[in-house]
Amino acid sequence: MLIPELLSGTAIDLTIQPGSHAFFDGMETATAGCNGPILGPTLILEKGDFVQFNVTNNLMDTTTMHWHGFHVAAENDGGPHNKIAPGATWSPSFEIMDHAGTYWYHPHLHMMTNAHVSKGVSGMIWVRDEIEQALDLPRTYGVDEFPMIVQTKAFDADGQIEPASHNDATPMVNATVDALLEVPAQLLRFHVLNGASERVFNLGLEGDVAFHMIGTEGGLVSAPIELTRLRLSPGERAELVVDASNADGDTLRWMSFASEFSNGVYGATNPGMGMGMTMDGYNPNALNGTDFTLLTMVVGPATEDAVVALPDVLDPANENPWVTTDADMTRVITMTPESMGMNALNGNFLLNGAPFNMEVINYSIPLDNLEIWNIVNNSPIGHPFHIHDVQFHIIDRNGVAPAPEEQGRKDVVFVPAMTSARFMAKFEDFADADTPYMYHCHMLTHEDAGMMGQFVVLPPADIADISGNHLELPFPSPADAHVTVEHRGGRWSIVDAKGKLVKTGEGPAQQLRLESVDWTDGFYFYQTERVVGAQRILVQH
Repeated sequence: MLIPELLSGTAIDLTIQPGSHAFFDGMETATAGCNGPILGPTLILEKGDFVQFNVTNNLMDTTTMHWHGFHVAAENDGGPHNKIAPGATWSPSFEIMDHAGTYWYHPHLHMMTNAHVSKGVSGMIWVRDEIEQALDLPRTYGVDEFPMIVQTKAFDADGQIEPASHNDATPMVNATVDALLEVPAQLLRFHVLNGASERVFNLGLEGDVAFHMIGTEGGLVSAPIELTRLRLSPGERAELVVDASNADGDTLRWMSFASEFSNGVYGATNPGMGMGMTMDGYNPNALNGTDFTLLTMVVGPATEDAVVALPDVLDPANENPWVTTDADMTRVITMTPESMGMNALNGNFLLNGAPFNMEVINYSIPLDNLEIWNIVNNSPIGHPFHIHDVQFHIIDRNGVAPAPEEQGRKDVVFVPAMTSARFMAKFEDFADADTPYMYHCHMLTHEDAGMMGQFVVLPPADIADISGNHLELPFPSPADAHVTVEHRGGRWSIVDAKGKLVKTGEGPAQQLRLESVDWTDGFYFYQTERVVGAQRILVQH
């Protein structure tokens, strides 16, 4: 198995460059990577350090570099608005504010993210902090602590990568097909990233051998969690520990037990909820609905300084610190297919009924707002939902508390078909009227096709400037026969929770009385547009 080089310190230089890589014997494939032909170095950074990055783009394409999971100012986030032209260098610098955890970096150019990531441009970031460093954990890079970037790719007859193909029948770890790793007979720590474009993995060890989860995306969990399976959707990460202390001379295998997936998961036998639903190119694909090996580990003698026991307590602070009654706002994000019916999987998917528009800011969020986001999946396939800027805590799934492995800080939540998930997050520290953050499905094909939105975080003074003292809040709420709104001028609209337009109009500042007696029971949103800085803001209540 390829082990990416290691970079650390407070000055990090990354060069995005074209290259070639031999996935198969005797065949070279055109790729791209950072500081090499494929993937990028593993970055180990210290919480509290101020780090200078220099990202040079030597590709023929414009690109970006997003620090996935990091809490940084929007101008440093590396989203679609932070473009790096061919031959140019982008030099963000910022304090590492996040807890010890597993993060990653990858391009995020609108409509090109999947192409660049599929070619190989991505790498891991591990953050260390005082809590993590005080624990007796495996910490020797490439010996008992490993990056594990899990992907599947599609190749054409000439061995070249096909980013948009659903025939992604070749699994790999760290760009290595049939990955093999020699490991010592002791505790082994794996920082696992699902870096695939679309596929969900059902991780486990062959023979149902137990392992422990010690970290979510945003940090160590409060105590080790024993598992035999872990579902990991695109963009999600986890820190997993395997106890190989008594396995000297044995072979262990990381597997994906995709045969256990129910319908409606990319990776199951049927990707859609309906048995007759099809996805172009999905079948035949030998990985769908079957169990397959990701990484084979050959166990040898332990090292002299082997770690052989996990601490009982890791990071007790990685628990939800908020209660739902303290939330300042609840937002509903609804996922729907662009076209319904048995062919829905072959079309695009939408958030709140609309495709992504670089010129429209979907939400303006007051700085320090504590919010509940309710992600409602009304589509026949599961989607991983990712939000930039913040880590969140999952409240529930369809009203049921999340499983223990989902109760720490996260930035991606997988929402199965026809279900919902609620999370809480606080939007603190950074405000910028001109540069937005993203939220989107992390199936990269869906993201590129428009399953994405954006928001700005604004100081209270700017929020008042957008919406006025009354914030245009509709009343009464709940409503019966009518709703009254203090409209401040311009175009307005009413949409339902699925993003469907109910009513729209345009006019000067006035008090609007909207008859609602014929509306179906449910949640509705009043939307208007404002201009802040260089952006049009879509204000929603």
